[in-house]
This record gives sequence, structure tokens and C-alpha cells, in this order.
Amino acid sequence: MLQLPLSRRKFLVNAGLATMAWRCAPLSALADATPAIIHTLSGTLRGEQSGGVLQFSGVPFAEPPVGPLRFRAPVPIKPWTGERDATRFAAAAMQSGELGIEHSEDCLYLNIWAPTNAPGSHASLPVYVWIHGGGFTGGHAFESMYDGMEMTKEGVICISVAYRLGVFGFLDFEPLLGAEYSGSANNGLRDLIAALAWIQKNISAFGGDPAHVTIGGESAGAKLADILMGVPSAQPLFHQVISESGGAERVWTRAQSKTVTLGFGDNWRTLTGSEPSTVLTAPADTLIKVQKQFIAAWPQHFPLRCQIDGSLVPLPPVESIAAGSSKGKRLLIGTNRDESALFIGPHPEKDPIAADLGNLLPEKFAPVFKKYRGVYPQMSDEQLRIRAVTAEEYWIPSMRAADAHLKSGGGAWMYRLDFSETSGFLRGYAFHSLDVRLVWNRPSLLAANAAAEADLARQMYQAWIAFLRGETPAASGVPAWPEYDSSTRPTMIFDTQNRIEFKPEEAELRLWDGAL
Repeated sequence: MLQLPLSRRKFLVNAGLATMAWRCAPLSALADATPAIIHTLSGTLRGEQSGGVLQFSGVPFAEPPVGPLRFRAPVPIKPWTGERDATRFAAAAMQSGELGIEHSEDCLYLNIWAPTNAPGSHASLPVYVWIHGGGFTGGHAFESMYDGMEMTKEGVICISVAYRLGVFGFLDFEPLLGAEYSGSANNGLRDLIAALAWIQKNISAFGGDPAHVTIGGESAGAKLADILMGVPSAQPLFHQVISESGGAERVWTRAQSKTVTLGFGDNWRTLTGSEPSTVLTAPADTLIKVQKQFIAAWPQHFPLRCQIDGSLVPLPPVESIAAGSSKGKRLLIGTNRDESALFIGPHPEKDPIAADLGNLLPEKFAPVFKKYRGVYPQMSDEQLRIRAVTAEEYWIPSMRAADAHLKSGGGAWMYRLDFSETSGFLRGYAFHSLDVRLVWNRPSLLAANAAAEADLARQMYQAWIAFLRGETPAASGVPAWPEYDSSTRPTMIFDTQNRIEFKPEEAELRLWDGAL
């Protein structure tokens, strides 16, 4: 049984375990399903249909990144002949800690849910592409929480997509293997771009509108979606973004990335007794074993990150966004009030350390943290710590992304989840990932306030559906939601009583001026 809270370090090393008890088992085949055939530009797919929904699982969008393609940019899938079975989910990307789940380097697949009457009917339905979270090192696209069947019944084609994780997707191997591996720290990002390119070419066969594609995700998935907003070459591939607990700060400079890579190389020599060049042919499990040891020993949180490589990611993503890379797109973005409660828990004898922080070193964080007691004199040491680390990792980066997006001419809606857990160790906290079960309309049936949670889940789900359709996010029980602007910062507060707040936590916000 997973113990709470997870330390930030343990969460990263065992990211696959951090799906938490409320999340569901992997998806299984549809009950009472009958075959379904779709013809794409890549070839013919044989999926399943049941209850008015088509499901195509394990659809390849790139060649398997194995053998000579290990650590390389994704290569578009070659067309196949005959019918390809799309009734089984593909293996998850290589990772550690997620027991009972098949893992493989051959992981570049997506899953599609579409209404049975959409293909061939000249339908032009909105498309939602979900990017799973997991700290850039864990997670998978076939978790049942992300089952798109119900969303599809609302007239939205739902797609969940996989990408390479850990050292396979977010480590720059150029310092160890040479210039031909330059930019490999962005391979996970390139995988998502390859998936979006496949969707652009093929989604009309499923009844989807390639000009109405929303990308979205939670945690690492949201961060990747936000970073994609700052990738100029990716902009034609999507039109809206949903960011849940994200931010576009999870990037290294080339110099920082090189330092991380050389550190991994040192760990490789120590643990395997061989030179780092052997990573090209070593078993994938060996790479994961060394990765786990490397992350546990690294002095800073999340060493495996995307990179400002000067080409795919030419600038820090927030700078590209502010300069207009996401101009004209719509953004729904927000955070949970107590995100970091999931990770750091009550240890009032310690100040936050590097392993707690996502973006700043302790020496830059400490001056800000020292001022928190003056803003929140009533809070306990634990609450202050949770509040400050939440701001550093999620709230401030999300606000920076929204402000940059507005500067470029985009539109945004901001939210904060204040609804809190009602039992257990995290009682009273709106912790990281609590929103997922709400926006997918899968409320806990065991919660002490199950009826209130079910109401809120319905409201958030319907607001998200409205946004996916291109409308203002709205639902019965949710007050009119004004567009975000950087001066008044109107924010939808989701709680047992939903409300709009203007300039929420302004005094706390001012503590961060110039810090990030």
C-alpha cells in the first residue's frame, strides 16, 4: 500500500507509483464489443465498437525508437498493408516502480475514442489530446482514469498519447555520444509533436476536425503542453490548451543539461563498470536502474528535463509565448491550492531543500519563504511550507504562462481548486492530482462528502467540455467565468461553493516578484 506523503525525491524515483489509491487500474477491452474498421493514411485499423463509441488502442504514430533509433528523434510510422489490430493497448514507456504494467522502449502509440456515427458522416468534431503526467519519468496513456468513452459521448474525440520517459526522452546524450545526438533531451517533446502531426493527417477519418485540436494534461503532462505553446514549429498542430498544475519552466539551458548528462555518465561508469558509450546497446532495464540511482543522488529536483536547444526550443518557452508563439490560441489553466501537500507532508523542523523545489535553488527560494509568515501569520509551519512550495512549483509558473500568453494576444481562463480531501492523511488539503478525478467526472464514492464531490465533478467536467467545444467554460452551478487578464486576475475558485475571486492572494504573489 502506498504510504503518504511521498517525499519529492521518492515521488520522482517511483513516479509510476504516484498514481495514488483513487486512480484506477489499466484499461481493459470493451465489453460486448464488435469489430470496427477505419482507413487512415498510415493503413487500415481494426478496433472495437460498443455503446456508441469506437475505440482504437495501440495505434502507432512513429517507428519504434529501438536499436539504431534509440535516443534519436522520432521517425514517422511507415504505412502498413492489411488490417492492423488496434484492440490492445501498447506497452508503457520504460520506467521504474509501476508494478503489473508492461514496459518497453517500443512505446510510441496513441489511443482513440470516437462516436460510432462520426466516421464517414462528414462530422467535424473537436479533438482532445491528453498527455499523461508522472514527473517526466513515469505514467502511461492507458490508465482507466483517462478512458475517453464518456467524453466521446459528449461529442468530443478523445486521444491519449504516450511519449518516451526518463533518460530515453529527456537526457541530452550529445556530451556522451557526439553531435548526432544533439537535442535528445527533447525527444519526449518531439514524440508528442510526432503524435500531433499524425493526428493532423488522420483524425478526419475518425470524424475529427484537425483545425480544432486541444492538447491538455496534468502535472508533467500540463508542463509539456505549456512548453509546446513555446515551440514555434508545433503551433499549427493544436489550437487550444488545458493545463492542470503545469507551467513552462521545466527546461534546462544547454550548459545545465550538459552538467546533468555528465553526472549520469559518472553514475553509469560507477554502476556498470563500463564507458557511457555502451548506453547505445545496453539493456533498457539497465538504463532504468542507473537512472533510478542517478535521480536519487542528484542534488536538485527533476534533473531530466527538456532543453533550450536553440532549434526546436529556441528560447525559454515563456519568452517564446510572450513573443507570440501561441498567438490566437485559447488556454484554460489552473492549479490546486495545496499541490505540494502530496509530497512534502509535515516536517516543520526542516526548511524546503533542493529536493522539494522544482525551479529554484534553496538560496533563491529562502528569501521568499522567510516572508511567508508575515503574509500568513495564522498558518502552521507545515501549511506555510506547503503553500510556498506549491507557489514555486505550480502557481507562479502557471500564472507566468498565462500572462505571457495574454501578452501575445491569446485568451485564457484561470482557475484554482480549493475543494479538499475529507479523510486520511491529506484531509483538508487540495493536494496535487486531486483535480484529475473531478475533471474526468470520476468522483470518489467513498468520500465523506461524496454528494458534494459528485456535484463538483459534474460541474468541472461540463466546464471542460464546453471549453473543448470552443465555448466559454461554463456549467450549471458555476458562476459566469470571465476571461483572465493580468491586472485583475479573475480566477474561478472551485469548491463546495464555486466563486470568482479577483487578484487572489495578492500579498503572496508580490513575494515572488523577480524570484522566478
